[in-house]
Amino acid sequence: MTREDGVGLRVVLAEDSVILRDGLVALLTRRGHDVTAVGDGDALVREVTLAAVSPGGLPDIVVADIRMPPTHTDEGMQAATTLRERYPGLPILMFSQYVETRYASQLLAGGAGGVGYLLKDRVAEVREFLDAVSRVAAGQTVLDPEVVTQLMGATSTADDGLARLTSREREVLELMAQGRSNGAIAETLYLSYGAVEKNVASIFTKLGLETDSADHRRVLAVLRYLGA
Repeated sequence: MTREDGVGLRVVLAEDSVILRDGLVALLTRRGHDVTAVGDGDALVREVTLAAVSPGGLPDIVVADIRMPPTHTDEGMQAATTLRERYPGLPILMFSQYVETRYASQLLAGGAGGVGYLLKDRVAEVREFLDAVSRVAAGQTVLDPEVVTQLMGATSTADDGLARLTSREREVLELMAQGRSNGAIAETLYLSYGAVEKNVASIFTKLGLETDSADHRRVLAVLRYLGA
């Protein structure tokens, strides 16, 4: 998938594993994307900062691992959080073996889309990764279900609005938190599209989300659900 002008996405990739990094670069390049690859969090911040003041401007998306040199703890996530704060709305897809709930919540807390979090071991097909890259670059939120589960476990769900949701509405909201569209939710739960829309509208009402753009309320509902 490419941008509306037909040009491939400009991707900055941060991955310390040379083999995986080269593989991802080859994969994305074959799909027509322009990829700049680095091997640590500091280099990621430098590359995006330089891009921001270049004629081409910010990249269309950043794809980053979490645990990178020098300590192999959370340098990648810290770099992504820094970039998101410095450049609000910069699409960022975390692609890692680990879930860092504190930083993941920070990435989501800005209220804007263009955020993804996939676990390497749970991506079964190449097209899943490529689809996530395209969706995040387009401003959507894509979360692996395991990330959603761990974020829920790390936060409180005592909010009265959430307590009023029916079991079906909670199912719909969980799928929303995974970045699913209403059509995809309908297919997953074997519901009609209209039934999903009614559930989504009810969720917005029970969470006290005032009339606004559907996309904005959707993000706020997901953040409430995750406790961010």
